[in-house]
Amino acid sequence: MTGWEELTSTALVGTGRRPYPGDLLEAAAVEVARRRAGRRAGETGRPERAPEEEREAVGRHAAERLVRIMGGEHDRLLPEWLAAAAATGRRVPAYALPELLDRGRRDRSIRVHLGVLAGRRGRWLAGLNPAWDYLLEEPTGETWELGGAADRRAHLSALRAAGPAGARRLLESSWERETPDDRAGFVEVLAEGLSMEDEPFLEQALDDRRREVRQAAANLLTRLPDSRMSRRMAERVRACVTIRRESGGEVIAVEAPTVCDKAMERDGVRAKPPRGIGERAWWLQQIIARAPLALWDRPPAALLAMRIPDWDAEVKAAWVRAAVLQRDPEWARAMFGWDPIADLLESLPPEEQQELAARFVHQHDLDSQLIMVLGGVSSLWGEGLATAVLRKIVKVAATQPWNLGELAKLAGEHIDPALYELAEDFSPAEPIQQVAALLRFRVDMYKELPL
Repeated sequence: MTGWEELTSTALVGTGRRPYPGDLLEAAAVEVARRRAGRRAGETGRPERAPEEEREAVGRHAAERLVRIMGGEHDRLLPEWLAAAAATGRRVPAYALPELLDRGRRDRSIRVHLGVLAGRRGRWLAGLNPAWDYLLEEPTGETWELGGAADRRAHLSALRAAGPAGARRLLESSWERETPDDRAGFVEVLAEGLSMEDEPFLEQALDDRRREVRQAAANLLTRLPDSRMSRRMAERVRACVTIRRESGGEVIAVEAPTVCDKAMERDGVRAKPPRGIGERAWWLQQIIARAPLALWDRPPAALLAMRIPDWDAEVKAAWVRAAVLQRDPEWARAMFGWDPIADLLESLPPEEQQELAARFVHQHDLDSQLIMVLGGVSSLWGEGLATAVLRKIVKVAATQPWNLGELAKLAGEHIDPALYELAEDFSPAEPIQQVAALLRFRVDMYKELPL
């Protein structure tokens, strides 16, 4: 048992049951100081000096706002602050590093920018404290040959954006030497600029020993309707789904697969279903989701209107998944009307995402589904969606003010901060003014960062 584990264990059971030699609180304070300073408890000797920084730190006002955010003032804005700061090419000041690195230990979502923002001193601290060594795996701006896994993914992404073929050739040249974890991440990078030129490489990746690599390759091949995998999936769907005409109109007849063979697993079908879903239903959903949507030869709205005597919910859930995987805007619109989930919005342009979300806000009561839909809108909310949400806040404030917390926070965090005057003038209601204050906070945050 380590010193920290011993202290926490004693504190939990009480010194009455587990006597502790000395002052427990004093020992805990010393241990906390050691951990936050980046030194391993019990370590002897003096570490090497921290290297000199290469990047300039953000300005004083920006740094002070970072400390305020980490101290609890609008703390959900921390990812936005970090992204904006990273875009400036600056780093955070040294005094903010211990708290920021501790935050990154607990919250993976903020790590993506820390490799750059923490600077050389941050990486030096990460080498001293095992709790912070995750930082050593984050991008720092190094090259393909010299960088770690995250740096190499970032380099490959930049190369892919500049020339898809060159990035793929680079990946092919080192593929056999990459670790399984790295291979899965590198495959996902190929989503940018994906084309049939990538199909031979991705088809080969279906034979990888690592399931995550096979899944990543299958997900990309699903977006290529002419790929060999997509054609195999189409044949599987044809074997178990037919559309026939009856007196009442067209009917979709379904006979779910009875077995998941090795060929299906190679193509990304997972044999073991999640809890609560039967095997046949699970296999059916996966083959439909990975078959080209053009296979159905009908508009999605027409298909949704057809009767499906058996496996109705499974087929429609598979269409939702297919629209997400294949990023088909027509299907995403139609399926959002059937099952309004945030993932479907990703297939649509930002303006249309906001239009659909605004319409949903108008028509839907405030509940967890509305919150999830709004959380899925990918860009800053423009005037249309902002106005719809502000109206909803005013309406709910008059009837259910206790139910407004999350909606008001989302509005303040996602509305374009340039619209803060719209919120200020919209209504004197306290929740609206809270939204306006948060928008103004973000305006000031962005003003400070280039300084």
